[in-house]
Amino acid sequence: MRILNLEHLSTADKVDFFHTHWGGTKMVISSGVYECTNLDGFAALENERILGLITYIKKERECEIISLDSLVENKGIGTLLIQAVEAEAKRLGCSVLRVITTNDNIRALAFFQKRGFRMTEILHDAVQRARKIKPEIPAIGNHGIPIVDELLLKKEI
Repeated sequence: MRILNLEHLSTADKVDFFHTHWGGTKMVISSGVYECTNLDGFAALENERILGLITYIKKERECEIISLDSLVENKGIGTLLIQAVEAEAKRLGCSVLRVITTNDNIRALAFFQKRGFRMTEILHDAVQRARKIKPEIPAIGNHGIPIVDELLLKKEI
């Protein structure tokens, strides 16, 4: 497996990936509205097949992960992608790595905490506000939990 900077992936491959795994290329979260195909990031590839992809933005001395997908669980793909962003964040002079996830995403909450992230804020009703921009965000998520809030997690680097 190799980790590749997203600038080396074709736009068509990125569009296809986000349509397949997110239902579109636009990400709406409390920190902003993002066109994922234009974001910095990395992809994990094996035999030229994308196994995982991460995007991020830099805001002052913080880097925020906007999306993270691993198509094969428990193989270390997500961890490798986070490590790539963390190394780049340090290179860019960032002291904090942050990520926002929804209240229903128990797997993501466990995943990020195991990698040193700490929950720092609950953004009440953030998803309900996001639906005004992106109405296709589902009302019910993992484990039948209504998706209403976002949780902010941070890791000092």
